[in-house]
Amino acid sequence: MPLPIAVQKHSPSQNVTAAGDWAVLKACPIFRHLDDATLRRVVARVTIQSYARGKTVFSQGDPGDAFFVVVDGWVKLSRFTTNGDEAVFSVIARGESFAEPIMFMGGRYPVNAIAATDCRLARMEHDSFVRSLESERDLAPAMLASIAKWTAALTEEIGALKVLDAPSRVAEFLLRFSTGAECSAQVPLPFEKALIAARLGMTPESFSRALAVLRSVGVTTKRDTVIIESIPRLRQFVAGD
Repeated sequence: MPLPIAVQKHSPSQNVTAAGDWAVLKACPIFRHLDDATLRRVVARVTIQSYARGKTVFSQGDPGDAFFVVVDGWVKLSRFTTNGDEAVFSVIARGESFAEPIMFMGGRYPVNAIAATDCRLARMEHDSFVRSLESERDLAPAMLASIAKWTAALTEEIGALKVLDAPSRVAEFLLRFSTGAECSAQVPLPFEKALIAARLGMTPESFSRALAVLRSVGVTTKRDTVIIESIPRLRQFVAGD
């Protein structure tokens, strides 16, 4: 049985089981290549925190004393310009981690992390992680292998952003969050479309135009939900690009 994940007492209860939390962490790219026994030892030091939409996880300049995995919801990473405008660097989805390079290297967070939706985050403290590395000889090599493979995947994703046109980038995003459906799917957009556009490296106007192009392959929108009539057809559209 998976080791239960500690939940902070002040966190409100959520309709997600400990087994569900374990599954999210196990699928996270930074942990994906750890065997179950090693991951259980890491997870033993993890806590779960809940944040309401708009709440700050950490601010630019705060000590980088932890990294996070999104268990539920979405988190945006941003900075404010000298003019007071918010520049969004990335939007982190369920099952993805953030802030680990800063925690590993030390220093301060270079961006703000804000809950884009109500969310639950798994938090790994720097000191706890270092103790795990010191006490578990097989943990460091396993983590290095996992991080290397994750970095390669990120490089591939960045390359895709440069190669694919806007409609194909949006199509890939929708396929990723179609919850494993094989025929058709409905993908809820849990936050402002401008944030999705920022994640995909485009303007909100480009994102809207890309959605309009995808109508020709059976992609429509209804309020905050995108309806995909045919998953195979959308995959074929991306492959053709």
